[in-house]
Amino acid sequence: MALEGPILVTGAAGRLGAVGRTVTTLLLERGLPVRAMVHREDERAAALRAAGAEVVVGDLLDPPDVARVVRGCRRIYFGMSVAAGYLEATVTMAAVARDVGVEALVNMSQMTVSQMSIVATTSSTQQRQHWLGEQALAWSGLPVVTIRPTVFLEGFFLPLTAPSVRERDRIELPFGSGKTNPVSAADVAATVAAVLADPAPHLGHVYELTGPRSQDLHGIAKEYADALQRDVRYVDVPPEDWQRVLEGAGLPEHLRKHLTTMAELNRAGRYDRSSDGIERILGRSPSGVREFVSRYAESFGGRPT
Repeated sequence: MALEGPILVTGAAGRLGAVGRTVTTLLLERGLPVRAMVHREDERAAALRAAGAEVVVGDLLDPPDVARVVRGCRRIYFGMSVAAGYLEATVTMAAVARDVGVEALVNMSQMTVSQMSIVATTSSTQQRQHWLGEQALAWSGLPVVTIRPTVFLEGFFLPLTAPSVRERDRIELPFGSGKTNPVSAADVAATVAAVLADPAPHLGHVYELTGPRSQDLHGIAKEYADALQRDVRYVDVPPEDWQRVLEGAGLPEHLRKHLTTMAELNRAGRYDRSSDGIERILGRSPSGVREFVSRYAESFGGRPT
């Protein structure tokens, strides 16, 4: 497929380690034109522009905005952070993409969708919306590539374990003895960028992405300890106590419910999964927990590497 026009990347101004931001960087490094969609003009938008991206401001919940941003783009990465309006944004993007006639839409979903159906769902509204969003994209007839990662190291483990590891040398989560296989957002972004660079072989495929090893939190704590070169242990926090911690952090109810459900599913072993999606696309093994902790050592109270 010859590339016509820029590749649209939504969520391009995400925080450090976010998928959209990293996808933008990786595509630019390949010499590909990128239209980076951001929610507002700020220093992150300025940095994207300085890196060579065409930066456009828009709202994924505003159809005229989406139509303006998509115009001229034939390949799209669609990803959106946890938000109550996720399903509306997905359907809006699908409607605009159909009207424009894109050649590839790479959709960021969640691995939990593979375990769901119309009669088997979860208590997370966000996960339900992801399931419905995948159905809507299938009905649209668009050339879709679906990416289903498990829990993100950067998005979940970094903000929710760094304070307790830094201050008390403890991972404090309500995962019980459940095994989990978190994935690096950097690996997910590299996978997305590779698909966007050459989408034809991947159209219609679903790629499930995990880290290299599924293990319980005691095993993960050992990887933290190895990376930081000090003792780190896992403390199983009662779910109700953890919910109070989330409430005290002032997080929106939609996000709190999603995080609580993720913890429940991890505790039940629903994230005890392994896949070869990253190997199939990138030709290498995914990075693991130890590499992640080393990369963000300062956040965990360690020495920078």
